[in-house]
Amino acid sequence: MGEPIAVFAATPAYCEQARALAERVAGVLVEPGDIPAEALALRIDDSGLCLKADGMELRADFSTMLPRLQQGALSRELLVRAARVRGVDHPRAVDATAGLGEDSIMLAAAGFEVAMFERDPVIAALLDDALRRAAEDFRLSGIVGRMHLVEGDSVAALRALDYAPDVVYLDPMFPGRTKSAAVKKKFQLLHHLERPCADEEELLEAALAACPRKIVIKRPVKGPHLAGVKPSHSLSGKAVRYDCIVPPRS
Repeated sequence: MGEPIAVFAATPAYCEQARALAERVAGVLVEPGDIPAEALALRIDDSGLCLKADGMELRADFSTMLPRLQQGALSRELLVRAARVRGVDHPRAVDATAGLGEDSIMLAAAGFEVAMFERDPVIAALLDDALRRAAEDFRLSGIVGRMHLVEGDSVAALRALDYAPDVVYLDPMFPGRTKSAAVKKKFQLLHHLERPCADEEELLEAALAACPRKIVIKRPVKGPHLAGVKPSHSLSGKAVRYDCIVPPRS
């Protein structure tokens, strides 16, 4: 990220939170009227934390995921099917590229205990805020109770894990080709902060070093394999593909 991100409170009631947030993300605390419309900024208001720039706004909100988290719908999700492990009562997953947590919450709803790693402090703050609000929602509290956010580099963290996860999930960002304005908006704002994975080999090697039962990788449906490694098998939908690598077990 280039210049420090601007942070501001929508009302005076949130000034202290805005000050603490600016320190957390190495941002600059500003007054609302001092921000150009095109500037990237974090706003704290009654609904939580919001990222804004160029007339667009993005707020992580797990309540929008509720229709997909219902049992019938969840069982049809390609990610859930790809990540499924048999014979494990309490499966554990590592989401090494957590982003705004939408994939993590599907894994958690499917019964996984999910460790989420996010290296960008602004994205981590947005995700942390979404988890806080979801914990206060009776429809989501049990699910997000199985989601644990760690702010930091997953490549180093995967190599230092003190347990072998059942699944390591990788979603290196790729340019989205979609007609959905909402999805385009999300990618535009997130690309201000975090670029697609630059070292695919390093990421995959770190995932293998964690000794999981399975690595699940999200790819464009017609995109190349991550780091050129052919998966054990794949599940494909209309827009995305999940490549599954099953390392040999010693």
